[in-house]
Amino acid sequence: MNSRRPPLAPACPTLPEYVWHWAENTPDRRAFTFVEHPAQHSRGVHRTLTWRRFDARVRALAARLAERAGPGDRVALLCPQGMEYVTAFLAALSAGLVAVPLYPPDLPGHADRLAGVLADARPTVVVTTSRAQDEVRDFLGSDGPRIVLADQVPDDAARGWRPVPPDAEATAYLQYTSGSTRAPAGVEISHGNVVANARQALTAYGGDARSLTCVGWLPLYHDMGLVLSVAAPVTRGLLSVLMDPAAFLHEPVRWLRLLAAHPNVVSAAPNFAYDYCVATVTAEQKEGLRLDKVTALINGSEPVRPGTADRFHAAFTGQGLAPETHCPSYGLAEATVFVCAARPGDPLTRFALDRDALAAGKALSARPDDPRAVLLAGCGTPAGQRVRVADPVTRALLSEGEVGEIWVQGPNVGRGYWNRGSQDVFGARFADAPAGPGGWLRTGDLGTVLEGQLVVTGRLKDLIIVDGRNHYPQDVEATAQDADPAVRRDRLAAFAVPGGAGEGVVVVAEHARTARLAELDVPAVVRAVRGAVSARHGLRLADVVLVPPGTVPRTSSGKVSRALTRARYLDGAYGGQASATSGGAG
Repeated sequence: MNSRRPPLAPACPTLPEYVWHWAENTPDRRAFTFVEHPAQHSRGVHRTLTWRRFDARVRALAARLAERAGPGDRVALLCPQGMEYVTAFLAALSAGLVAVPLYPPDLPGHADRLAGVLADARPTVVVTTSRAQDEVRDFLGSDGPRIVLADQVPDDAARGWRPVPPDAEATAYLQYTSGSTRAPAGVEISHGNVVANARQALTAYGGDARSLTCVGWLPLYHDMGLVLSVAAPVTRGLLSVLMDPAAFLHEPVRWLRLLAAHPNVVSAAPNFAYDYCVATVTAEQKEGLRLDKVTALINGSEPVRPGTADRFHAAFTGQGLAPETHCPSYGLAEATVFVCAARPGDPLTRFALDRDALAAGKALSARPDDPRAVLLAGCGTPAGQRVRVADPVTRALLSEGEVGEIWVQGPNVGRGYWNRGSQDVFGARFADAPAGPGGWLRTGDLGTVLEGQLVVTGRLKDLIIVDGRNHYPQDVEATAQDADPAVRRDRLAAFAVPGGAGEGVVVVAEHARTARLAELDVPAVVRAVRGAVSARHGLRLADVVLVPPGTVPRTSSGKVSRALTRARYLDGAYGGQASATSGGAG
């Protein structure tokens, strides 16, 4: 059953109907495998459900949920990563309910966000597992929503229950944004949105031409994890192999072993994960590891820098990893997730751009070895949707090479934000566009089009403006982390703060795990960071703060939260850490 061609897929309007189709037509084909990594099993313990068995579990849980809630009610998923999470998500959709993909209360640093999302979504039912039930009950309190334990619902719970195909236009789930620049908001994703986006992603990453295997450790409450590991394989009848994010962080080679164990693999990871593998996977772990069956490695959580792909492929070229597997991509929750991607098999497209011109809104070429050049990767082209770049103030359509806000239109764009006005975000119009249906999504992301490819340059709300000049925080962060090996890569935030003579720029950075703060020459590290940022960006940093690992807050998707770091800095949370304020550029 592991043919090179994908199984024949009908054009079902919703994910539950795809589950029913595969259960009837390929009942013994593997659907989902979850790999647990207990201490005594270094290679992991595999638990697999066929489409027939998966459908039975989905129906049983859907029937139980239908007894506890009515159509349109929200069902919060507070399951640990695993098979029960996937089952609960499809069960909520099958029962005509609105799923709210979340996480158990024990996720470090996210209890306040979880409480805020639950208060906003107001779920009628919470689904969790026996393993997590005590902490969930304690978190919800005695007057919280009813709890259903996914692993305790017997198969015969579906006896007498008849599913009704959901309306493709109805809301399937609320995808809460990660909150990197503002408070989390729930995007209403319809059944039609998620099916359309799954098909778009599969088209972009080669799923139309071959039978892919989806391998993932991204959390299922994150938009990319949910679409790549659940929606896409359900839409195409593919095998999805899952593992826990904590298992990856504990031993990254586990992810690589799963990539090696399956044919035609497509997988995704944020930028830091590729560098993390380079830094931690040992020569001994590489022995016998073969990555020549990998089709696509997706990278798209921040503006993608070619150096990340280069370091990863240099580290694993001996394991047969082809450089053309790296697929810089762009997406966001408001568009379900996928918007643009470089295609597997195509060489990485690199752009060296003049930093000053980029800050002024123009993408002008520079020599790659110029110290003032910004190196970015092209994120390819869309599939099944439209992408344009507009002036964020005038809403005028911009030409190729001009930097502005990325706008998106397509069947994957969500219905709006749950319980709040969002016409200005989801129904935008170009300045010269006629009135009528067919608005555009304003993403809040900055980018340009070069050689027909989308190039993402940053977040509109993250822009640092000093003395009338724009600076991208990720550029300042890249310079700071390269200034001294004591600065931990991808664990720092640059942001603007108010000052007596206008806005100042602050860098809060974790120090490398291999160093102890008490043993570091902190003034020397600070001088190195100040000097590098001054030389490359012409910026005099108002403050440089070095903090222990794990101190810089991250969003639920793993990205550094500049907004929360800034808020904590202004609240004095880093006052007791090593810092140097208002010093010279060094």
